[in-house]
Amino acid sequence: MPALPFSNLLQQLSAGVATLEGAELRYSFVNQRMAELVGGEALGQRVADFPGQLPGTLLELLPQVYASRTPYVAKACVCLPQPGQSPNAEPRCFDFSVDPYYGEDGQLSGVVLLAVDVSEQQQTRQQAHELLLKTRQLDARLRVLTETAPLVSYSLDAEGRYTYASPQWYRFTGQPATVDLAAAWPLLIHPDDRLRVLYEVERARRQGTGWSYEYRLRRYDGQYRWMLSRALPEVHPPEPPAHWHGALTEIHLQRELSEARRRGEAELRFLADSIPELIWTASAEGLTDYYNQYTTDYSGLTKEELGPTGWVGLLYPNEQMAAARRWVQSVATGEPFEGEYRLRRHDGQYRWHTIRARRLAGGSDSSPEELRWFGACSDVEDQYQLRQVLQTQYDELSRAHHDLDTFVYAASHDLRQPALNLRGLFDELRQTASFADPEQELMLSMIDRALNELDATLTDLAATVRTQRPQQQPTEAVDLELLLEEILLGLRTQVLQRQAQVTVEVAAAPALVYSRANLRSVLHNLLTNALKFTSPARPPQIAVRSWLTPAGQPALSVSDNGLGMQLNDPFNPVFRLFARQHTQLEGTGVGLYLVQRIVTSQGGRVEVASVIGQGTTFTIYWTQLTA
Repeated sequence: MPALPFSNLLQQLSAGVATLEGAELRYSFVNQRMAELVGGEALGQRVADFPGQLPGTLLELLPQVYASRTPYVAKACVCLPQPGQSPNAEPRCFDFSVDPYYGEDGQLSGVVLLAVDVSEQQQTRQQAHELLLKTRQLDARLRVLTETAPLVSYSLDAEGRYTYASPQWYRFTGQPATVDLAAAWPLLIHPDDRLRVLYEVERARRQGTGWSYEYRLRRYDGQYRWMLSRALPEVHPPEPPAHWHGALTEIHLQRELSEARRRGEAELRFLADSIPELIWTASAEGLTDYYNQYTTDYSGLTKEELGPTGWVGLLYPNEQMAAARRWVQSVATGEPFEGEYRLRRHDGQYRWHTIRARRLAGGSDSSPEELRWFGACSDVEDQYQLRQVLQTQYDELSRAHHDLDTFVYAASHDLRQPALNLRGLFDELRQTASFADPEQELMLSMIDRALNELDATLTDLAATVRTQRPQQQPTEAVDLELLLEEILLGLRTQVLQRQAQVTVEVAAAPALVYSRANLRSVLHNLLTNALKFTSPARPPQIAVRSWLTPAGQPALSVSDNGLGMQLNDPFNPVFRLFARQHTQLEGTGVGLYLVQRIVTSQGGRVEVASVIGQGTTFTIYWTQLTA
């Protein structure tokens, strides 16, 4: 096989070169670059048997080129790694050129295969393509964001002409999409703002800076709305800015709210100056920054003389330190400040005032500037003097009431002895004397009943006075079941005489922290009444039950099926002293009064439900005392 000329030169080429001899297309020459594709053992082999990494489509075209003697060029063909190569090897891309070549006799000898590695160029083209797609995506995303945001985006050139406006501008102004922005936009600016806006744009253009200003722009309905315009230059150093890009935001409502707030603050200050009280405000640190006119009139000092702690300086000297400590504590904790202090008037007189201050904040995340204190000093000198007079009168009435209680208690105690003496004389008289009177027994029974009622009345009167005295009975944890057993044991005779059935259910609230004596008196009176006012038509049934309310407070009820009571009787209220509804039965009308006095004096309450002829239920809602 004749050697090709320039073989050494072909070996040094950066492109792969191979010659394929005859119709069988056997490798007759393979340079080093081509050997990397087809393998070093390809010489003398048919290309169909030893293709290496050559793509299959190229192998199909080689016989056609040989037969047609027509050159062919294949661009960007991918050559995949062979199975025996490294698994990390990446596919390469080549441009293949296939040309027929002829021998010295002019006869077709074979084809020349030229392979140029274009992997880097193809990768660069791929990256450029991907970058172009990414740029288009970002551009589309930016356009969507721009055209859906609740503001107008725009661009200006170096001459100050508007070159772009987002669709929001056309919707806002009602202008057609074909309008000349550079000509139409300035005409839509309010005449009073137009020169200022054009000057601001011109100045920013000359200085190469951005801007932020407010102006009025005409809306589609002809109304002018306040807008905030902000823009920044597009900078490409060292060249001067050629474009400005900005946004236009409607702030009409904010302007109106700001103006309304300003008017409201002016009205509030006018109102505060008209109130005949010392009104002031302070910062979050507790430093006073505003006094109304009445404060300066009252104190005779100017606002500068009053200073940031003016109201404290007006206090009575002995009260200033305590008031200042309380004020500092309120400022630190945010708790309201309230107290009564004497404030010095301009004539030197000190008058009592109620000083109140509250902190107003916008929310839990408010800034320190939004935390403010609002205070008022109300003159209560007349009320203070009146309270002093009333307190003096109350003290006198308390002493008189105490003296009257002492007198009643002593009188009831001292009268019991003559009543006992009368009882003794009457018993002696019944044993030693006789009367020739057919109504002797009736008269004796009436006298006996009168003496019993007199003794009971004196006893109940003394008990009433004791309950109204302020001393506190000792408290303890009282077992209700044991106390009820003790009371029912004492009432055993009445229970047996009336064949009463008494049920006790106190497991839900078995104990109560209370005064044992007071609790015994309450339960004894309720059970005695239940046994006393029974119905003759049926055996008495009495139920005692205790439970806990949803709030966790104990409650107790005593129910019976007796005579019942008229609850809306204006002449004989249930709990009035000496009031009785069933006068045919013995009684003094003191028991229920004592029950209510004992329960209400400890913060509890008594409720009663009753139906005439069916029965009565007393329900007590206790307030437990501390043992």
